[in-house]
Amino acid sequence: MAEAMAELHPKVALDVYKIREDFPVLGRQVRPGVPLVYLDSTATSQKPASVIEAMNAYYRQHNANIHRGIHVLAEEATAMYEEAREKVKNFIGAASSRQIIFTRNTTEAINLVAYSWGLSQLRRGDLILLTEMEHHSNLVPWYLLAERMDLRVEHVAVTAEGVLDENDFDRKLAMGPRLFAFTHMSNVVGTINPAKTMIAKAHQAGAVTLLDGAQSVPHFRVDVQELDVDFLAFSGHKMCGPTGIGVLYGKRELLENMPPFLGGGDMIKKVTLGAFKPNELPYKFEAGTPAIAEAVGLGAAIDYLNKIGMDVICQHEQGLVRYALERLREVEGLRIFGPSAEKKGGVVSFLVDGVHAHDISQILDQYGIAIRAGHHCAMPLHEKFQVPATARASFYLYTTFEEIDRLVEAIYRVKDIFGV
Repeated sequence: MAEAMAELHPKVALDVYKIREDFPVLGRQVRPGVPLVYLDSTATSQKPASVIEAMNAYYRQHNANIHRGIHVLAEEATAMYEEAREKVKNFIGAASSRQIIFTRNTTEAINLVAYSWGLSQLRRGDLILLTEMEHHSNLVPWYLLAERMDLRVEHVAVTAEGVLDENDFDRKLAMGPRLFAFTHMSNVVGTINPAKTMIAKAHQAGAVTLLDGAQSVPHFRVDVQELDVDFLAFSGHKMCGPTGIGVLYGKRELLENMPPFLGGGDMIKKVTLGAFKPNELPYKFEAGTPAIAEAVGLGAAIDYLNKIGMDVICQHEQGLVRYALERLREVEGLRIFGPSAEKKGGVVSFLVDGVHAHDISQILDQYGIAIRAGHHCAMPLHEKFQVPATARASFYLYTTFEEIDRLVEAIYRVKDIFGV
């Protein structure tokens, strides 16, 4: 079947087979004679050799703590760390590298905003507006803050198609939220929200905006100045970089007025017995020894993505998701969640009638196919769809159309095993 379907594969601008040579793990077999088909990039992406080698080179040649040392290694490490910050700034179109805060991940970046901006700027009874499609990382911090400060929380409804209800969004904005925090792209159904329009509407309503870019920044061009977003959070490990490094972008006037999130070394200008003066941006939010090697790795990942081109990557993924939806619709008894291809990124969540998502994933793994199964840290959205879990296949620049064929073939085997 795969050979026959290969003739129908869309033509793409990038040489995906050449790209795959850059990713060592994609050449492995998960068991003898069973090659890996990695369709779990929404959870974490694989890493090209250039990223791995950049981090190894740092540890082999330049390892030292940053900012405080005046010896050669410390100066080299500091330069590499700050060069990575500059690369991030350019990648997302920020005006200044001082607006780039390194965190551990998207989750920590959102928590930083919640506990620094939220605690200092919100007052009892203020409204936080979220959506029903948020990852738990963009729900739980606000719930904790709301409980602590006696705030109100509302959610923009999701339609049966898996897109935000525009009328409900307008109704909720009329309630006067102080903050609107939402995902740029759903990690469950792949819906790409019209962020620029939504941010403009939120600003007109007087709300500060936070955009969860964990699923958008790795896959298509995101420009913070074009969007006019107040805060943007994303993770390195989903964009060919290492784990343990994330980014918070913020408008400078907001960051300047926010108190430090964590206390310790490097986030201070002066400490006396009983008081301290915080450091300047971005360092007042980066307490202690940071993830230096991981920042270097993130910088290398940005170099890699820039070399290929974000528009080319986006085009490839659009072709993949269109093809995946066509192939999966051929499977009788398979339910696909989310909108049509033109409204979504490279994510497809589905269920097979009579088969639990975990069973689908476990059987697919026997054929070397790595997908995700569960609620994907988005339980409210699954409750909206009235299912406890879904199976999720997700794609990236190294995904091939043949791998989608293998996914569909393996789903037919799932149906055979369960007799459905």
